[in-house]
Amino acid sequence: MIKMYDLLKELFPICRSLTGNGVRQTFEILKKHIPLEVQEFSSGTKCFDWVIPDEWNIKSAWIKDWNGNKIVDFSEHNLHILGYSIPYSGEITLEDLKKHIYTDPERPDAIPYRTSYYEKRWGFCMSHRQFETLKEGKYQVHIDSSLKPGSLTLAEAFIKGKTEKEIFFSCYVCHPSMADDSISGVVMTTKLYEYLKNRKDNYYSYRFIFVPETIGAIAYLSKYGEMLKKSTFCGMVLTCVGDPGDFNYKKTRQGTHSLDRIAENILKHSGFKHHMHDFFLPGSDERQYSSPGFNIPAGSLMRSFYGLPKYHSSQDNLDFVTEEGLNQTFDIYTKIIEAFEADFKYLNTNPFCEPFLSKYGLYSTLGAQMDGSKYIKKVLSILNFSDGQHSLVDIAEKTGFCISDLLDTVKILEEKGLLKK
Repeated sequence: MIKMYDLLKELFPICRSLTGNGVRQTFEILKKHIPLEVQEFSSGTKCFDWVIPDEWNIKSAWIKDWNGNKIVDFSEHNLHILGYSIPYSGEITLEDLKKHIYTDPERPDAIPYRTSYYEKRWGFCMSHRQFETLKEGKYQVHIDSSLKPGSLTLAEAFIKGKTEKEIFFSCYVCHPSMADDSISGVVMTTKLYEYLKNRKDNYYSYRFIFVPETIGAIAYLSKYGEMLKKSTFCGMVLTCVGDPGDFNYKKTRQGTHSLDRIAENILKHSGFKHHMHDFFLPGSDERQYSSPGFNIPAGSLMRSFYGLPKYHSSQDNLDFVTEEGLNQTFDIYTKIIEAFEADFKYLNTNPFCEPFLSKYGLYSTLGAQMDGSKYIKKVLSILNFSDGQHSLVDIAEKTGFCISDLLDTVKILEEKGLLKK
């Protein structure tokens, strides 16, 4: 059984980027838990308006002062290097060095996450507090990296259901050593594979997509977009799912898809503080899946939202993500899945007046009791609105129930022969 927090700790130290061996190392670890099909897209490959960049790898990087003391060392934290830094070695003055150092004055104790994917440069990141302590002198700079033609790596897995119609879960694997953004999404997606693989009688087919953010999703869609467009019922992009913050749900581009309604209904009854957001840009890879040419309904259920204080910094660490936070989010995701698996339009097989429930063992022979009134309300509500016109989420919204609370009752009514899909 996958323990999400343990897997997250194993993945956390790896230096990942858009391309390179860090992504491949990540997939090798994930393949212990999920049968990934790994694919490579060669540098220079045109994907719509984009081109797959050269592959970047890094071995070491540091800055030493005039006494030989390392003041920054990539081996201590891989956010210290500007992502995609070209190789460089040499002596440099403080004035020139400062041109290559990136900080975040608004978060003076954090190392910021910065990249230069599409412009060749080199640089280091450090806390602004450390930056302010730098003294005049000569500094030695060393970056042992490579940027050359190679490939971009992505992966996917698939579980076949009773129908060809698919639901996908997409996450991104390009962020180095940030626990919530994006590694929590990676481990959650892996855990959902395990859950659905062990679940019996899946109606939907399920696809699990692991890509570098933006360019990876674009590459994937350039090859599989038309297939996805035809087969997908909806999808979800997973990121920032492990911290203890409020739940945030970003709706699909359509805004009224059953995914949006199910997510809202479950969050409303969850007992957790939550916020609903209309589709907005930029966001993450939902903007690629939902681009006008594909228009695939894709939502995103998160905890802390984009742009919060720890986002894109060294403060997004193993202390920020909690096992409890991961498990709470997993519980919401599985409730959404179970709701999808039951969100059909049903027909009451005995539609003329109410059935005599006692005949089916569904009602106590001692009348006028308050106990069980909620259960009877569920039974009667489901039967009344099961006219072939209302889906289960319709019934949940009309009656004020959580859709999760209707599932067992629906199964009982089906078993009694009073309800059919």
